[in-house]
Amino acid sequence: MKIALLIYGSLETISGGYLYDRKLVQYLRDQGDSVEIISLPWRSYPRHLTDNLRPALYRRLLQLDVDLLLQDELNHPSLFWINQRLRNRVRYPIISIVHHLRISEQHKSINRWLRPVDFIQAQPAAYRLVEKRYLQTVDGFIFNSQTTRDTVSALDIDTSRSVIAYPAADHLPVPATLQRKPALHKPLRILFVGNLIKRKGAHHLIAALTALPADAWTLDIVGSPAVDPHYAEAIRQQIAVADLAHKIAIHGGVRDEELIGKYYHNDLLIVPSYEGFGIVYLEAMGFGLPVIASTAGAAHEIVSEGENGFLVAPDDVATLSRQIKTVIDDRTLLHKMSQAARRRYERHSTWYDTAAQIRNWLKLIYFNNSQFRED
Repeated sequence: MKIALLIYGSLETISGGYLYDRKLVQYLRDQGDSVEIISLPWRSYPRHLTDNLRPALYRRLLQLDVDLLLQDELNHPSLFWINQRLRNRVRYPIISIVHHLRISEQHKSINRWLRPVDFIQAQPAAYRLVEKRYLQTVDGFIFNSQTTRDTVSALDIDTSRSVIAYPAADHLPVPATLQRKPALHKPLRILFVGNLIKRKGAHHLIAALTALPADAWTLDIVGSPAVDPHYAEAIRQQIAVADLAHKIAIHGGVRDEELIGKYYHNDLLIVPSYEGFGIVYLEAMGFGLPVIASTAGAAHEIVSEGENGFLVAPDDVATLSRQIKTVIDDRTLLHKMSQAARRRYERHSTWYDTAAQIRNWLKLIYFNNSQFRED
């Protein structure tokens, strides 16, 4: 098959969504498929909207010699009108890879240090209109979770032409057997992994820890501060105001080898974020780390409450603090959850399985192209 994938920036960008796209492209090429990467530059949301008026982009997509066009749904502001114009003029189906919807994120100022958001970012209705229009212009969907599919369906979008292909976490080498002794680690070693953007909720975690005895925990924060420098600076100020610089280490973006070291070193992963799936949760479980995640998003498809972790409602700092204290006080529970986390990881599919599932579905589209344009 001849396939094109449209993304923002580089396929090597560090995030769960780009890892998913990267693993899929690698598998398709290994199977002999041709995959062309079409990269659009990263810009602000309003400027992405103007991509729909770029004749050069429209002509390039119109003239593509491919069997299928894959689009990362993250690119929806650049494509919602271009796709509509393309639909009746191209022979290839347009398939959207949906990791999570922009409208599922929170778009409000989260503390007094953050700069005001611009108008478009303060208007969920504007996001909803653009994103829904985009979703109506594609011929099929690749979803990373049942939750993501349900979120799209709730917008009255027909998701019958879709496949749910869960991400995996076997890209990192995990220990053959689990030999963790978290009960011996005092203070409790906590890990946060995620780019420093407000959706990931590092500010909530720090606020929750502030309410606990400082000698009971340490925190490693792993993630790039470059995605949103204003938010990253707000996090540094939050730590400074709470006088916690000696308890919280910000490591920035790290290579896989360093990340593996952090998983080995720590006892508990906390990322109280909205996630369309949450690859980082599975990564941590491979190393025996229980997880505290958010009730928003798809974390509940990975995290079983009280078994391999806990789920906390968005912005519920008090409950998050109590959950951390539970683990601090009950190391026997922590050990049981560690074992359960590893078992959950071992039950999960591999990246090979995920990509093969997607390719098999794409082959059905390729061989039955006409059904995708019958309406």
